[in-house]
Formats: sequence, C-alpha cells, structure tokens
Amino acid sequence: SLSKLQLKTGDLDPRLFSRLRHLQKLDLSDNLLDKFPNSLTLPDLRVLNCNNNKLEDVTALKQFPLLEELTYENNVYLTLNDDYKVMFLLQNLRLLNGKDITKLANHVRHVNSRKLTSKVTAHWEKFFRDQLPEKYTAEQVKSIKKKFLKSVQTNVVYGPSTLSEFTRWRVKMIAEEFLSYSLGLELNSDTEPEEKTDENEEESTESPTEAAENVAQVGDFSSYISNILSVTVTPSKRKRNHSKSSPGNKRSKTKANTEEEAAEDVSAEPLHFLQCHSKGNSREDFKTQLWSGVFEPVLDSGARKDPIVSSSRTVATCGGESVCLIDCETGTVLKKYKVATEEFFSVAWTTLTMVISDSRKKAHNILAAAGRRGIVKLIHVAADFCYGEIKAHKKPIATVCFSPTQETHLFTASYDKRIALWDIGIPDCDYNFKASQLLVLETASIPLRIALVPTCPEQYLLAGCENGCFAWNIKLDKGQKSRPFEAIFQFPDEESVTTSHRVDGLAFLNDDVVVSKSSKPGCIYLWSWSRSFDAKGKGCQRTMSAVILAELEWSTTDMSYLTLSTCPAKEYVFCGDENGSVWMYDLSNYTTAWGSAKGKRSERSISPTQILKWPELRVNGEQPPEILVNNVVADPAFTYLVVLTSVNITAIWKKS
Repeated sequence: SLSKLQLKTGDLDPRLFSRLRHLQKLDLSDNLLDKFPNSLTLPDLRVLNCNNNKLEDVTALKQFPLLEELTYENNVYLTLNDDYKVMFLLQNLRLLNGKDITKLANHVRHVNSRKLTSKVTAHWEKFFRDQLPEKYTAEQVKSIKKKFLKSVQTNVVYGPSTLSEFTRWRVKMIAEEFLSYSLGLELNSDTEPEEKTDENEEESTESPTEAAENVAQVGDFSSYISNILSVTVTPSKRKRNHSKSSPGNKRSKTKANTEEEAAEDVSAEPLHFLQCHSKGNSREDFKTQLWSGVFEPVLDSGARKDPIVSSSRTVATCGGESVCLIDCETGTVLKKYKVATEEFFSVAWTTLTMVISDSRKKAHNILAAAGRRGIVKLIHVAADFCYGEIKAHKKPIATVCFSPTQETHLFTASYDKRIALWDIGIPDCDYNFKASQLLVLETASIPLRIALVPTCPEQYLLAGCENGCFAWNIKLDKGQKSRPFEAIFQFPDEESVTTSHRVDGLAFLNDDVVVSKSSKPGCIYLWSWSRSFDAKGKGCQRTMSAVILAELEWSTTDMSYLTLSTCPAKEYVFCGDENGSVWMYDLSNYTTAWGSAKGKRSERSISPTQILKWPELRVNGEQPPEILVNNVVADPAFTYLVVLTSVNITAIWKKS
C-alpha cells in the first residue's frame, strides 16, 4: 500500500518497481499521479487501486497484462472512453471500478473490433485502393498512409458519440495494422499530427438504445432519462422556396420516416426531435419554452486534444429549469443540469486555461447559464460540476455572452436595464475563483440581444433593446465604470425613420454587416456597422442613421422575441417564425458588393433561399399545439441546425 503519500508520477521509480517481480496487489489511491510511467513492469500484478488521483490517460496500464481488478474512481479527467480503452487493452480484466465488466469487455474486444475492422477495410476498398499504383515509391506510401489515417478516423463512426474518442483510437490502431499486415506498408512511428476535417461522417450502425445498454454496464453514465419523442413525420411534398439547385446527396437515416421524393426537395433533413427540458421529466410537458442554444467550442490544446472531429456537433440548450448538452448526430442528451427554482434564458461557452497539477496548464470548456433569478451558473462540463455562481442582477438576465478575446470576460444583459461586464476569474484546482464587476452599461430599456463588434470586440458593444438599437464604448482604460450609451441607431419606418422600436434579433454576419430584426412585420435589416457608426464624433447618446444594405423578406407576424442567428463562415442568416418554419438566407452572393466602398443598398428585398417547413409531427397520435420557433442556431460549419421551440421540442436538422 502506497496510499495517501502525496506521490507524483516522478516518484514511481521504474528501477525499483521493475524488481517487484511477484507483486500482485498495489494501492496507489489518494495521491497526485497524473499518469503511469511506461516501464514499471510488475509482470504479476492482479489488483490495482488508483482512486482519487489526477490521471489523464490509461493506455500505459497495458504494461500489466494479468490485471484482473482495476479501480480509478474520482479521477476527474478520465471518461467513459478510458473505460473502454482499458477493457480492450487488458484482456484479463474482470472488475472495473467495482463492477463486473466481463460481458461488456467481450463485446468491446470482439464485436466492436470486428465491426470496426470491416468498416476500415470497406473504407480502404471504396476510397483508397485505386489510389495506390502497382509500383509505388516511399513518398507515395507516406502520402496515402497519411490521407487514409486521417480520412478513416473522420468517417468511420460506430456507437454513440460519447465513445467517439475511443472509436477513433481503435480505428487508428486497426487502420495501421491493416496497412502494415494486409498491404505490407511498413509504418513508421512518425505519423504526422492529425488535422481537423469537415467531411461528413457515416451514419452510426448502433442504435442509441443498444449503445445505452452497452454503456449502462460501466459507471453511472446517466442519472436521468431524456424523453426522445416517438414521432411520425409525414411531410407533404415540400417545394423549395427560391432555392438554388444542388446535386442530390446520399440521405442519412433519420428517426423520422420521410418520403424519398420529399427528401430531394429540401437541403436539410429532420434528424431528431427531443423533449429533454421537461419539468420533472414529464412526457406531457409541451409548455416549457426553449430559449437559447450554443455549440461547444473546439478544444485546441491539452492532453485530451481531439483534432479529427471538432466538438461542434455538441450543443448546449436551455429552457425551463434545465440546461442540456446534446450530441446532434445521435440525438443523445449527454448531460443535463437542473435548478428547480430557475428558468434559464441564455447559455454561453468559454475556454479557460486552468492549472491542474504540478503547475501544468490545461484548457477546459466552461458553460455559463443564466435566467430568471439573475444568477449566472458556471459549469465545468467535463467534470460534471457546477463550481460557482455570480449573483449578477436582481432582475432576470435576458442574455449572456463571452468576449472572443478575453476568455474570462462575461457580459450579462438584464431586465434591470443594465448590461454588466464581469471578470469571472479562473478557478484553481479546488475550484476557488474570484469574480469581479468591471463595467456597467446603462440602457434606456430592457436589453434583449447583445453582440460585440468583431473588428473591435474590446471597444464596442451593440445591443438590441425593447426600445431601440444602441452602442456603447466598453474600452476598460476609460476609467468610467458606469456608462450611458454612445449611440442610438435610426431605421426606416413605414412613414419615415424611427429610433423607437423593439429589436429582438441582432447578430453580425461578418466583420461589418449587422443583421437586426425589429417588431416591424416582415422585415429583417442588414446594415453596415462601419458606415453607420461615427467613431470620430464626440459626446454620448448621439443618434446615427443605420446605413441599410438590404432587407430580408420574412414572416408578416407581429409576434415578438423570435430571434435570428448567423453562420458567418457560410454567410447564412436563420430566423424561425410563428408556424414552426425556419427561414434560411444564403447571402454569399451579396457580401462582396456590400463590402466595397461604394456598396449600394439592394433595391429589392431578398427572399429566403429556402424555408424549412415544420413537419407534420405527431406525438402520441396528436399534433402539438401552435409552434413558435424562439431561436435557431447552426454549428460553425453549418452541418446541423438546432431549432428551439415554444412547445418544449428541440428539433435537429442535418444539412444534406
């Protein structure tokens, strides 16, 4: 027993341990180990306890081939993927964290490996076999090996996305063995770093139910059940409104049964309909409003780096008393966070570089969630831990957003007619943190949407409010902690121009083009920030005319708070309506002209490229009531579209 000795990895001296030829049981619990040295040997080790350490990786455990019992609970950086890795690596393992894993381990070692091997082989045959000439050079081998390893890890998918890291780890291993043995391509150990790609993944062959059955045998994977709606989708044949023709792509399998011909008419297909924000997990809850969704950012550093598939298929959504993390591809609710007395209105992500041990630093995604109680909850998602809260306002918080350049800077916009800037600090290894208020922006009316100006995110903030669209100077070196607005923008009205109107949608399409929606029916404006905002003028509370570039044709409803969003990388705007439909605008043909010095306003309003109609959705044989689309968000690559409704249904569409 070497428990509770404050041992670090460097204290495990291989010269000593390699002499313990007959050691069968080792207790290293309650120490500070972040990994195992590779050469401890211990050829007869049967039982190992590493509870309460800081382990980040389990692959070094393969040096103990006779291990039968292994425990490593309370190592916060180990995940379900690591459980599967040790089950594969340790052929004699029977007990993992106190649970009998014999049946599941056999599945992982045999069934899983067999299916992955067949997928890897098929991928080679279909896409790569013909690329290799009969006589090939070492350079050609190296090139095709690199392409194949990258492609196969991106495209071969099996099981739930919670196991995607394990799957890619196994796929790489199988692919290397395949190249080495089947084709005689010798593999060097100098595999170049894998790169992120946007290639479409193949559909999973294992249903979520099968995956859940497999997963449930190891660890407390989930303490709740998400209500995945049992739905029938019977769309009438939908014609694409004003859509450009595009080549028909292979359809993915969806939970919805759609007619083949209907699929050819739309460029996105319904993938999942989830009812995961229900109060008390009730299947009868069609009243909880869903308000906000944000895709998780890619972690680009740290030991758990995942360079092949970005994490942007994971979206955080909020509504009612809960915040959910959803895998868009599988429809799996990965995590759920609840506060019984709260109604969440907004969520936002940031990536903090935290000190973990031995003064080493590691990047982790942190989720901020806020709503009716005026409190911001800070959640360390990988650790399943809400580590703190900030009592930001005495009235509800309508929306939150992080600065893109200062990762600890969080803006909160509240019904108290203030927008506050907070430094949330960085938690230490015991999750102690110190938050401080840096700035208060006074608004003339309730702020509904906020956006930082992309070209100067540390200098200007734009807000859509109940009574207009405003801009503030947020530069921190000005000294003044409480500030009035610097500018209010005028927009065209039916008769003339007005500053007084509810702006319930606001986002930047690119560095300069602002998209805003007022409660004027049927109208979304695109306007130029640089041409509208006079930075040289002096004084506060100046009125400035928004230089309109174009109008987007939208629903004629006077319904408020149906907000819009943008996908800057693809130059798209999205906005839902009062009938469950999503209006999509591809503006890539316009932005170059708008960006020129003499860019003129488009004379006619721009029609939507396409309107995604809400399918005929039956729940327990009945159609849900009136469906408002409160929010629509796309991932940065526009692969998935997440639709948040007024009837507690999250709809996930996938671009064909």
